[in-house]
Amino acid sequence: MLAGATLIALPAAAQAMDVATFLAKASALQAKGIFAVGSPDIALLKNEVVGAANAYRADIAADAAAKRRPRACPPPRDKSPVKSNDIIASFQAIPAAQRGISVKAAFYRFMDKRFPCR
Repeated sequence: MLAGATLIALPAAAQAMDVATFLAKASALQAKGIFAVGSPDIALLKNEVVGAANAYRADIAADAAAKRRPRACPPPRDKSPVKSNDIIASFQAIPAAQRGISVKAAFYRFMDKRFPCR
C-alpha cells in the first residue's frame, strides 16, 4: 500500500520518457511545422535530452575523477557537434521493438558510438 502511495506522489517529470514516446512527440511537432512554436512538448523533449546529456557528462567526469577508463571521449560541451537531428536519427534507427528503452539509455548509446575513445 505504501509503495503505491509513493508512486502516486512522484511527479510525472521524474519518470523516464521512452524512445517511442519521444519520437511520437517529435514527429507530431514536425508535422505542425511553424505551428509547433510554443508547444510545451518542445521544452519537454529538450529537457529530456538535456537531462540525459548532463547525466552523461557527469558520468564521464566521475570516471575521470576516479581514474577509470571513460565509456567514451566526447569533445567539450561547447565544441560538441551534436545536433538535435543527429539524436533523432539515432533514435529512429532503433528497431521499433526496442524503443521502450529510456531516452537516457538511447542517448548514452548514441554518444558512446559517436565518440569512442581512440
